[in-house]
Amino acid sequence: MKKLFVTLAVGFAFAQPVLADAPSDLLVMVNSGNAQTQGMAFVLATQAQEQKSGVRVLLCSEGGQLAVKGKEGTVLKPRNVTPNQMLQALMKAGAKVEVCALFLPNADLKPTDLLEGISVAKPPEVAAYMLQGNVKVLTY
Repeated sequence: MKKLFVTLAVGFAFAQPVLADAPSDLLVMVNSGNAQTQGMAFVLATQAQEQKSGVRVLLCSEGGQLAVKGKEGTVLKPRNVTPNQMLQALMKAGAKVEVCALFLPNADLKPTDLLEGISVAKPPEVAAYMLQGNVKVLTY
């Protein structure tokens, strides 16, 4: 029994650092219409991408307006970019971007009103993703 315990303890000691080094995925839920809040969400998401995390963005409520064609945003200092431009950069780097399932019908919009590359989230898929052990959720 003692031998089994020692074997398990040694195995766990070696496994733990490997688990600690694995990057987490990040789900960023943006509900706010405030440009600075949106911008900070995307700054942190960009940093997570640069640190090899997978990033998924869910836009709801006023945040969903970022997904609509033709919407201009507020320019944020110090980089002089809009949250819209930051979101586009995240997408180019591989982030999956969706609007929540309630956004389009309650904003009187259609999927064709969304920017290219942005889709409508399916609640069962988002819930399953959120519940994965390696996913961290940030809400803005």
